[in-house]
Amino acid sequence: MPRLPRADWYDLTRDMNWDFSYVTEEDVFPELLSNGYGVPKQDWWTWDEPYKITYAEYVHNQAGKDAGLFTVNNVVGRSKIFENLEPGWMAATLAHYGAIAVGEYQAGIGEARMARFGRAASWRNMATYGCLDETRHGQLQTYFPYQALNKEPRLDWAHKAYHTNEWGMIAARHLFDDMFTANDAVSMAIQLTFTFETGFTNLQFLGMAADAMKVGDIDFGALISSIQTDEARHAQQGEPTLKILVAAGKKDVAQNLFDRMFWRAWKVFALLTGLSMDYYTPLEHRTHSFKEFMEEFINTQFIDQFRDFGLEAPWYWDQLLNEMNWVHHAYHLGVYYWRPTVWWNPVAGAAPAERAWLEEKYPGWNASFGKYWDVMGENVRDGHPELTLPETFPVVCNACQIPLCTPAGYAAGYLSSPLPLLLDLDGRRYTFCSEPCKWVFEQDPGQFKGHLSIIDRFLGGVIQPPTIPGALAYMGLSPEECGQDGTNYAWAYASAPVAGGVGQ
Repeated sequence: MPRLPRADWYDLTRDMNWDFSYVTEEDVFPELLSNGYGVPKQDWWTWDEPYKITYAEYVHNQAGKDAGLFTVNNVVGRSKIFENLEPGWMAATLAHYGAIAVGEYQAGIGEARMARFGRAASWRNMATYGCLDETRHGQLQTYFPYQALNKEPRLDWAHKAYHTNEWGMIAARHLFDDMFTANDAVSMAIQLTFTFETGFTNLQFLGMAADAMKVGDIDFGALISSIQTDEARHAQQGEPTLKILVAAGKKDVAQNLFDRMFWRAWKVFALLTGLSMDYYTPLEHRTHSFKEFMEEFINTQFIDQFRDFGLEAPWYWDQLLNEMNWVHHAYHLGVYYWRPTVWWNPVAGAAPAERAWLEEKYPGWNASFGKYWDVMGENVRDGHPELTLPETFPVVCNACQIPLCTPAGYAAGYLSSPLPLLLDLDGRRYTFCSEPCKWVFEQDPGQFKGHLSIIDRFLGGVIQPPTIPGALAYMGLSPEECGQDGTNYAWAYASAPVAGGVGQ
């Protein structure tokens, strides 16, 4: 067989569907793990992956990628590149490793579920490679930071973060548990591989790899680029699954699955990537604003792609477009103010040149957000940096698990209902940051209603003592790990008022 052209034997070896004779279809594909949504099994057997690969090719390709990647890591580990990274990029790197590394391993569990409970043999074959991919990604993104622990001890959060109750990690686990481990194979193909990987992470990794190379972080750039090539392949499991659902008259199912997870992914994406692109990436290395990135790669290219399959833009699209103007700026302001609750050192990104760039990219930014940075800068210059730190905690959304933010000043736009939005259910009150978050919760309240947000735990007496230090300890943050201003407040002194201008 190896001597034959691949086209002569590929379909035969990977397309091993058959009728079961001594067990039922439900026994093999229980609905809880493999919800076929009523599509006949013969329709699922037409599943055909766009990217075809054999095991021999897979091993060859991955071995080559790893050989090059570990060579770069070995060289960089003996250099001073890591120590010389700019504070903002260091913050972005630390945030990424903590939020993503173990999540990649968790995605491997999801791929393994599709490898067992996918409705077609060709799909199960493809998901097996996806499981190997995600296992590799989890290993790489814990190994690489651990090689630099002597240079930055908080890199251990690449592994530690997911095992803590830090608020951002509660939000990430809440999303990924829903997407990966508490999902059936068909829904996961739509929500993980199509919505999340094709729509968000694949593009994010492309951008982060390019930015890493520009700022001189060769190690991280090579790592992310290597991972992205895997993502681009196994992310294509969603497309044939989506086509089968639509062709079988299940467009409404596909649309609902997409709409729910797109919004959930957007909230975490805005928190992690929005901050990295518009604040943590050094100004001279920024190629896109976060909004421009969203408009070009997601709002245009990705939306056009799923429209080709017969789907429509989600019902909340106007609210998404509105949030692109302000929500990640509000998140950044919140993360900076509550910086002791994160494991990296946030940079303000509010020096005069940075503020001018933000005003250019987001007209009205100074009127909406700059005034808050003005007050914090004045407090720092007056010798009261403690006034830029929190005394209590904000209200958290019971859907996305991210603190509630409302648009300020110029950015105020589409809000059909006053915030916060409330829902009373089974003797408990739930709070939401947006109409789409409330809608996602209401689609399957049994999936979410038992979960306690970090604020629910704080108010319910789970966190003891009920103080800021008590909460930080509950989150797993020692005093040495708590975030501090990444530039020692240099931005505040650069923004000091001078004659004839706002700063120098």
